[in-house]
Amino acid sequence: MVREIWKRGFTARRLTYWTPALALSVAAVALAPYAAEAVRARHRAATPPMRHLPYPQLDWPLEISNSQYLPMDWTDVPGWNDDDQLAAYRTFRASCKPIAAKTDAAPDGRVDGKALGDSLRDPCRDARATDLADNAAARAFFERHFEPLRISKLGDADGFVTGYYEPVIEGSRTQNEVYNVPVYRRPSNLFVRGFKQDATSLPNKGPVYRKIGRRKLVPYYDRAEIEDGAIEGRGLEIAWLRNQTDLLFAQIQGSARISLDDGSTIRINYDAYNGLPYTPVGRILIERGIIPREQMSMQRIRDWMEQNPEGANELRRMNRSYIFFREVQLSEKDEAVGAQGIPLTPGRSIAVDKSLHVYGTPFFITGELPIESEKSKTAFHRLMIAQDTGSAIVGPARADLYFGAGQDAGKVSGRLKHSIQFVMLVPKSLDPVARGRKMPLPDARPSEKIAKLFPQVLPKEAAKDQVKDQGKDQGQANKAAASPVNDAKAPAPAASASPATTVAQNVVAPQPVPLPEARPRIESDRNIRRLRYGRRHRNRR
Repeated sequence: MVREIWKRGFTARRLTYWTPALALSVAAVALAPYAAEAVRARHRAATPPMRHLPYPQLDWPLEISNSQYLPMDWTDVPGWNDDDQLAAYRTFRASCKPIAAKTDAAPDGRVDGKALGDSLRDPCRDARATDLADNAAARAFFERHFEPLRISKLGDADGFVTGYYEPVIEGSRTQNEVYNVPVYRRPSNLFVRGFKQDATSLPNKGPVYRKIGRRKLVPYYDRAEIEDGAIEGRGLEIAWLRNQTDLLFAQIQGSARISLDDGSTIRINYDAYNGLPYTPVGRILIERGIIPREQMSMQRIRDWMEQNPEGANELRRMNRSYIFFREVQLSEKDEAVGAQGIPLTPGRSIAVDKSLHVYGTPFFITGELPIESEKSKTAFHRLMIAQDTGSAIVGPARADLYFGAGQDAGKVSGRLKHSIQFVMLVPKSLDPVARGRKMPLPDARPSEKIAKLFPQVLPKEAAKDQVKDQGKDQGQANKAAASPVNDAKAPAPAASASPATTVAQNVVAPQPVPLPEARPRIESDRNIRRLRYGRRHRNRR
């Protein structure tokens, strides 16, 4: 009995002893994940942040893809003092109204990723506040607000220009036997990704689709399908023309005046296209040997099409691109409206690549063009303003010069296909020095201590060759100094300096090259000590 009581007491004492230990063990197991997370948090706080590569995109002062630049002084711009900058100033002021109304600039000042961004706002603010009436004052305005920068495509010395105009075409509001070719407005099923179907402005590049049902998208009809009646009967007709050649030339120019059979006139402007690439019909005629390159003009193309109706039909359909128009309410005295949304100025407005340039940018175009006749070389030094675009206008130094409306303007613009020099006027707010102060600095260099541990030195053979070559040069110099034909005023080499001494002085000492940052430790010091202890303990066994 006594023994049984003693056993019970011993068991109770043993339970009393082990119960706290067991509870502590359970608590330790439960809290282990939290303790490990706390260790990792301390390690993250102590470890310097890793640098992220590649570096973020820097805000460069000026960056236009596939182009090269040459800064110039105003005195070096050919023909700058010979131009009438007052006419260009008035055209620039007209562009300033839509520039001032724009509010979609990014925080860094760029608009749609373009280099000039909204930098034209400051010159426009001054221009709208002052109505100049003197050519010298207008020239001083541009010299005060802009810097000249010669620009061309990478690898090319000059740019390239063509001309365009506003055709005057006969037509009718209703279809009849004489006027049977429709001028279409933009169809409602035409769709461009990222734009609403009723958007006022659609891009003139990239794919265009038509919707089938609610979700399915397929490429839009090409020229042949549209001419064969793919979209007829939908009430899209703005007017009717005599033939497809008139329509083709209106589409090439991007706008036209239609003189109606009732005596009135309507204006049509580019609104959208079908998303297929533009193929110049003149290039096809040159490749086939039908018209020599040196004789190519818009009038020659028209004459050939009128004389060869069947060939014209096949040639026209090789250009699968098709333009849709919108009717513009303008008086007969007003000029065609460009892509910037304002009437163009004959001889001062140009069409440029919309993806690279900002509307309102001044370009000084200088060189020789056949203005007076096909064979003439008329000096052309003129400041022009970017106010329009076109699907065939591609590149940093590529422009279409607007010459107005009518037959005479068509003759001049039709014979322009020439290389010429482009000088882009860049606002002074894009000064590289001022913008460079805002650029982020690169990561800090590694410590000097690590760089000294791993210096980069020349190989022994390369060092010997360097000393040998320099000794040879010094020997030739001494021989030349001892020559009697040497100039008496030339200083003689010092007597105390031997060739070996001179070579030793000229040898460039190897410079240590700093190494990249050391890789940070992934585990904490405590875990490393634990692993080392475990290895030693296993080795003893």
